[in-house]
Amino acid sequence: MPGVVYDPDTGVTTVRVWAPRWREAWLVVEAPVPVIHRLESEGDGHHTLVRNDLPPGTLYWFRDPDGHLRPDPASRSQPQGVHGPSRVVELPPPSLPEGWGPSIPWEDWVIQEIHVGTFTPEGTLDAAVGPLSGLRSIGINAVELMPVHQFAGARNWGYDAVGLWAVQNTYGGPEGLRRFVEGAHASGMAVILDVIYNHVGPEGNYLAELGPYFSDRYRVPWGQTWNLDGPDSDAVREYLVENAGYWASAFGVDALRLDAVHALFDMSPVHIVAEIGQRLRRDPATRRCRVIAESDLNDPRVVRPPARGGWGCDAQWADDFHHALHAVLTGEKGGYYQDFGKLASLARAHRTPFVYAGQYSAYRRRRHGASARGLPPHRFVVCGQNHDQVGNRPAGDRWAGHLDPELVKVGLGLVLLSPYIPLVFMGEEYGEENPFLFFTDFSDPAVVAATRKGREEELRAWGSPGPFPDPQDPRTFEKSRLDRSRAQGPSGLQRQAYVRELLDLRRRGGPTFRRYPQSVRASERSRILTIRRPYSSGWIWEIAALTFGPKELRLPGLRESFDCLLDSRESRWGGPSPSEPPSLGASPDTLRVVGPGLWLIQPSREGVR
Repeated sequence: MPGVVYDPDTGVTTVRVWAPRWREAWLVVEAPVPVIHRLESEGDGHHTLVRNDLPPGTLYWFRDPDGHLRPDPASRSQPQGVHGPSRVVELPPPSLPEGWGPSIPWEDWVIQEIHVGTFTPEGTLDAAVGPLSGLRSIGINAVELMPVHQFAGARNWGYDAVGLWAVQNTYGGPEGLRRFVEGAHASGMAVILDVIYNHVGPEGNYLAELGPYFSDRYRVPWGQTWNLDGPDSDAVREYLVENAGYWASAFGVDALRLDAVHALFDMSPVHIVAEIGQRLRRDPATRRCRVIAESDLNDPRVVRPPARGGWGCDAQWADDFHHALHAVLTGEKGGYYQDFGKLASLARAHRTPFVYAGQYSAYRRRRHGASARGLPPHRFVVCGQNHDQVGNRPAGDRWAGHLDPELVKVGLGLVLLSPYIPLVFMGEEYGEENPFLFFTDFSDPAVVAATRKGREEELRAWGSPGPFPDPQDPRTFEKSRLDRSRAQGPSGLQRQAYVRELLDLRRRGGPTFRRYPQSVRASERSRILTIRRPYSSGWIWEIAALTFGPKELRLPGLRESFDCLLDSRESRWGGPSPSEPPSLGASPDTLRVVGPGLWLIQPSREGVR
């Protein structure tokens, strides 16, 4: 394993670095008088050293043949940031609750995505443990951390990381992550870690000096991309694959979310994503860790088993569900939303995770995607809001900032009751209104200028005239912090009660409820989506009305009476008072509703044909 690894049983520290561009390498230990140790060359670009006088807490550098001091490319801790010395750490094997792995079946996961720096006023991993019990009490049982890899400065989304083995020092370092995972498990929460294997950030990245870590054959818009299939790529692949195992074995995380796997360019016989899965399953200490991929390819190969030519991921994000839902709620047509907007797309997203499964995409100006036929819904994660879909808006505004509250509840309900694995963005469960903006804290003037320019160009490409928040301005970051006082206000408590009810209905529906619906109908004229779904006690109609005013719709199988399992417009959820509950229509098999709203209707025993 690369880096400096301390063995607490023997007191021995093993040093290993892959630096084929260095003829020689030295370890420089920081002390009143620096101590220098020469590493032995293994002849394949690796340099190694074994010592018994490098205890945890030791600060050190690597020195190249020209005398430059560089942080460890596999540093576990950077207490002074990306440009400072590395630190030896001790991480004994994590303690996991007995039987933890199977205690939350994957099909039952409900995920909240959080950004550590804005999740609490303190912005640390230790502080982030506090709100978890509240999330668990309303039915959310998994938390996904946006990247905590070491990045430049104190403020960043985490996708500009350069220290893939280190935990951000301002978040609490590796010890803070260990305490967070243990605290989450104690609260009954699984932990997903967002990891970045498709690029490296622009500041503090010294890897190119050491060896051919990066490719000159492929380009991504976010920074240098890894050399996964070119000459000398074996050591680079080992660096990334072992990194995946490290988070599972050293910290006990329950799943890894692989960022933008469509930007992992790899023509090798075994794709790097598949190799990461194989590595995790091979080791008893890591085989319980799941792999979730973010992909915009609409390619079922991502989650198909290797025996069927797939990459073997446990699940992948299905963005089409978000796009279809957001477009019908907001009416927005910019960017990829031009491919959506009709209620028929949202209906299709309930029947299959990929709305585009080989059809022509006007946004891409080509056919896009492939069929996911035969793959169960729990192979896909869906959301109505996440860091990208909120943070990449010019104003970083959430649904709560620009949608009618009744429409927000409809959207939230359609996500949480979907057949897929649902994900909500931090604060969504209580109606957070603060924006989530794009923020950075670079110190390199050239990087700062390029970041500002790139951000402006990206937003203008979506038709936004500006002006835009300055990513480098600390106020941009401060505006993005959650206002947790809202969670204890009347509307916040009502929203959390609504989420609790939705998730309780999801749980009570049993395994059959998490299958694809029996039928889905969309009326573009009346803007009503009607879904017939299996339920533990028979079947139900899920009705979403996306326009205001009364509507009457036909529900085959409904005769004289019914039970309303959920009415999103009830006053206890913050709905209009007095509200008009669903009622039987003027003719058989019809129901009268007043929208916008979401209802779960179950024919009562005497009302079923």
